[in-house]
Amino acid sequence: MPHNDLRYPIGPFTLPTAVSADDRTTAINAIAQTPAALRQAVMGLSDERLDTPYRPEGWTVRQVVHHVPDSHLNAYVRMKLTVTEHEPRIATYDQDQWAALADMRGPVETSLALLEALHVRWVTFMRSLPDDAWGRRLDHPEIGRIPLEAMLALYAWHGQHHVAHIIRLRDREGW
Repeated sequence: MPHNDLRYPIGPFTLPTAVSADDRTTAINAIAQTPAALRQAVMGLSDERLDTPYRPEGWTVRQVVHHVPDSHLNAYVRMKLTVTEHEPRIATYDQDQWAALADMRGPVETSLALLEALHVRWVTFMRSLPDDAWGRRLDHPEIGRIPLEAMLALYAWHGQHHVAHIIRLRDREGW
């Protein structure tokens, strides 16, 4: 559903209070589709357009493309920690500082390929989990203790959120 706030083109994320088995399947499928959706969203964009912010004071399209695998790599590791340790306290990172690093200015193809490979592993891992694993919790320093199924919902939203940033920019600019 479109949203008028350029920061949240599909609306802000809301932490779910319950996630059904059908919700998990839908979310895993959304994560599985993220690499292709992101690749399609940037297809044919010149370097000049890739270096255009998706909103005033926002990251460039290039930074968004590099951010998604950074974020999803962290999510993958956090999920694996959650199923192998008791309520692990996860580390956070400063996304804006990461977005300013030199590797965020490189070719987007590197991050698109990384995202595709990562999502093959991540989706295989998630589809292998038994139902009772989804209730396991991690301790996030900023959010608190949250179940794995809430992380799943967050990252399904996250991929769609950033793809929508790029699509909405393309629509606004007529690209």
